[in-house]
Amino acid sequence: MNQLMRDWNELSPWVAIAVASVVGVLLAWVVYRVIDKVVQRLAPRTRFIGPVTRAARRPAAWFLPLLVLNVVVQNAPDDLRGIGSLRQALTVAVIGVATWLLVRIVSGLGDAVVALKPIDVADNLMARRLATQTKVVTRTVMSLLTLIGLAMALMTFPSVRQIGAGLLASAGVAGIAAGLAARPILGNLLAGLQIAFTQPIRLDDVVIVQGEWGRVEEITGTYVVLKIWDERRLIVPLQWWIENPFQNWTRNSAQIMGTVMVWLDYRTPVAPLREAVERIVKASPLWDGRVCVIQVTDFTERTMQIRVLVSSADSGKNFDLRCLIREEIMALMQRDYPDYLPRERIEVDSLAAAQDRTEPDVPRAPVEQQRSPTPELEQPGTPGAPPQPSRPATP
Repeated sequence: MNQLMRDWNELSPWVAIAVASVVGVLLAWVVYRVIDKVVQRLAPRTRFIGPVTRAARRPAAWFLPLLVLNVVVQNAPDDLRGIGSLRQALTVAVIGVATWLLVRIVSGLGDAVVALKPIDVADNLMARRLATQTKVVTRTVMSLLTLIGLAMALMTFPSVRQIGAGLLASAGVAGIAAGLAARPILGNLLAGLQIAFTQPIRLDDVVIVQGEWGRVEEITGTYVVLKIWDERRLIVPLQWWIENPFQNWTRNSAQIMGTVMVWLDYRTPVAPLREAVERIVKASPLWDGRVCVIQVTDFTERTMQIRVLVSSADSGKNFDLRCLIREEIMALMQRDYPDYLPRERIEVDSLAAAQDRTEPDVPRAPVEQQRSPTPELEQPGTPGAPPQPSRPATP
């Protein structure tokens, strides 16, 4: 009997804690549902509540019940067996879920800000600038919140606090080693903040990096993802963008000019070619109406170089426009000026001069007499040949 009384005395506090926990969790769930319904009604009226609510719904459903359980366990008697471990576990769980909730709230706010100005429009310069700043800042804040939450969770363990105190006491060499080890992380973090505010690149920018043409697809806390034109992905660390030069084709505007180089014979008339190119460009929707220039830019020993300079609204349209111009110029030359395509020239008189140097004493007939007769005419003096005009004798 005494044993039963002692067992009951030991179990009764836990029964009370369990009952209080069940009641508290039910109340927390009811409160969560009420708040969720109210927020759902307010979400269509504002632009920020909807994305934040969708992002924070799952962690919020866990946070209130865990918070109630932690309050119940913290008010339990201290002499209960295992109460210390339970308190520590619930504290770590509350810190983890609270960090999760704050991270999701920051993410939802970032999505709401980005949704204010969509980037899937023609003139999206301001939208891309806002999206880049928002994404980099939100990811930086999320990283800091995660780091703080992890530190707070570790500080609940006494052994970790003692290790931390020992590290602080010997912070000489360990501090230098930690600083050297964390230098890439800190460098990328600072580079991300610098990119967010100075914006040498933005989301959807067209850039040339190490000879690769691509668009900025994603900017994370440590690297930038470039989508190359052939569907490959180029991963570039954030710090690289601060320390190395690169080309940004959409820094202030997506408008761009491109060239088409054509090599033609010297006899090619430039004016008809200029008129044809202007007619081709004006008929194409790929041209933005700003620049269309045709110029002879260089001479070689065999050909002349003609440059066609045209402008477009973006680099993709300009590439297609230049390909169209090449095709049309080639079709024009093949149809109207086939004799003016580049060709090799040979001086026939140089052969005669070489023969004069090798055989100086052999008399040769004049040049007119060395030519072969044409197929239509017979040689003079043969029967049936038409009369030939008389020529003076060659001296």
